[in-house]
Amino acid sequence: MASTAEDVKRLREQTNAGVMDCKNALDEAGGNFDRAVAILRERGAARAEKRSERETSQGIVESYIHAGGRIGVLVEINCETDFVARTDAFKKLAHDIAMQIAGIPTTLAVTEDELPDGAEGSIEETVLMKQPFIRDGSRTIESLVKDAISQTGENIRVRRFARFELGQ
Repeated sequence: MASTAEDVKRLREQTNAGVMDCKNALDEAGGNFDRAVAILRERGAARAEKRSERETSQGIVESYIHAGGRIGVLVEINCETDFVARTDAFKKLAHDIAMQIAGIPTTLAVTEDELPDGAEGSIEETVLMKQPFIRDGSRTIESLVKDAISQTGENIRVRRFARFELGQ
């Protein structure tokens, strides 16, 4: 089944993938929109893996204040160029991750390797990259970052964060 221009446009709006990538994914999926999204995510993950060794020396520090000023988060997210760091998509990613950290007080580390000895709780509770995204539980923070890598064409890394809560 040939993909229509409307289908390609809809898939592009949802995934931010290139026009030809969307057309090819729809053709490969036989017109199945959900399967095309999955194909694009798989390809994006493969591209992200290829970029994972690139140096990330640019980025932003995002702040998020929640609950009437009772909880605050600072998070550093790095990318390869200052051009990408200034994009709305990168800023939204940083904001969403800061909000995630504010919303889940059990978050202790960015990756499993950084967990402190004797940390209590499951990996999904304590490791940021393994947590389900609070706005869409079907995705993890890791998949959110990989989608951003696919979209920007640059390596992106959550470097560190600090979470502050009154009385803690």
